[in-house]
Amino acid sequence: MLNGFKDFILRGNVISMAIGLAVGAAFTAVVTGFSNAFITPLIGLATRGTGDFSKASYTVDGVKFPYGLFVSATIAFLITAAVLYFCVVVPMAKVQDRFAKQEAVDIKAALRDCPRCFSEIPAVASRCGHCTSEVEPDPEALSLAKLPAQQH
Repeated sequence: MLNGFKDFILRGNVISMAIGLAVGAAFTAVVTGFSNAFITPLIGLATRGTGDFSKASYTVDGVKFPYGLFVSATIAFLITAAVLYFCVVVPMAKVQDRFAKQEAVDIKAALRDCPRCFSEIPAVASRCGHCTSEVEPDPEALSLAKLPAQQH
């Protein structure tokens, strides 16, 4: 039983996930600090308020509702999401698009039937491999294969 647990813990993806969570927590602390130090005061300047939402609250029948904590957390979340999207997701998508292999066209995968013996032959073939009769190559398959059109 302990060997299975040891194997689980020592798997590469569990270690990577733990590192990712630690980095994510540190990143969240940085973004929250940035939000509290710069964004919240800028919002306060724009709205002519204090800008510190963390202490904002209202009371109903003696019960305090600290809605400012929610507003501060929402601002931090939006900043975190924007930074992650524009600094991680968009660049990674561009890198993946750049290095993604273009789908190779398999010339032999495009098949058609021979008009004489009805056997399957490649679409770019000019002669049937079964009955040896001459056939017209498919012009679309020739263009995909980047082969010149054949003249008779």
